[in-house]
Amino acid sequence: MKRIFNSMVGICLIIFSSSLMNGDKLSLLDEKFQIGIKEIEEKLDGVMGVAIKDLKTGKSFFLNEKEIFPQASSIKITILLEVFKQAEEGKLKLDEFIELKESQKVRGSGILINLGYPTLSLSIKDLCVLMIVLSDNTATNILIDRIGMDSVNRRMDSFGFKNTKLKRKMMDLETAREGMENISTPLEIMELLERIGRENAIKDPFRFELLKILSIFKESPLRSGIPEDVSIANKPGELEAVRCDSGIVYLKERPYIICVMTTYLRNGKEGEEAITSISRIAFEHFLRIQSYSEYGRLLPQH
Repeated sequence: MKRIFNSMVGICLIIFSSSLMNGDKLSLLDEKFQIGIKEIEEKLDGVMGVAIKDLKTGKSFFLNEKEIFPQASSIKITILLEVFKQAEEGKLKLDEFIELKESQKVRGSGILINLGYPTLSLSIKDLCVLMIVLSDNTATNILIDRIGMDSVNRRMDSFGFKNTKLKRKMMDLETAREGMENISTPLEIMELLERIGRENAIKDPFRFELLKILSIFKESPLRSGIPEDVSIANKPGELEAVRCDSGIVYLKERPYIICVMTTYLRNGKEGEEAITSISRIAFEHFLRIQSYSEYGRLLPQH
């Protein structure tokens, strides 16, 4: 009986070993990556959603990807797209100048609240740069006035993004107290960035200029997780108990989209650190796939 038992164990080990050797090693790496994402989420005192997509293979990694999250300043991606779409459609010109009025100034992030004495006019493109790079709330509200809040939402609806909504201007605390929030999901923002990146949402040269603005260096949780020599087109967002960051990472041979959103945070700093941790393990995952052969050997570098 003991001899039979030992033989059965031996056969099972041979079968297991054979299946492992013949299995898809990349799938094993993917599984470990997914586990790593889950471990970071489980340690966070809050709620996290993740959507990541390999733009070379189309393979995706999800966690609570359909949950609706406050976007904070990350919603400015949708405003930027609508500005450039209207420029593409001939409804406005990016070199059109708009005068800054004292009544338009709002507090929060940005610099325009301190400028314009006695007068100041900026081009629409300059306002876009201020909105994305400095997250200037005054510039954002001026752009919303120019393009129309309803236009942003109609555009998102036309793409099928029913949970992506611009519901209020920046620093509109009264409507915020009423529960009006700018919202989306990790999945919808991921798909929006993919549409932009693949020219399905907007064509060149407008797409190129839009991504150029999104790619201007800015401190952010996603940025902190990847080397400085790797470009990322992204927009972070921050509110009380909310941190999020979404973008396209231009890893040379393995570009990918990454959207990480958090809410109900007990500690905002922990939310930022969690996003950076997700960003770091995502970069390491795709860099490994890019740098190794199909058998797992690290390829010689030039």
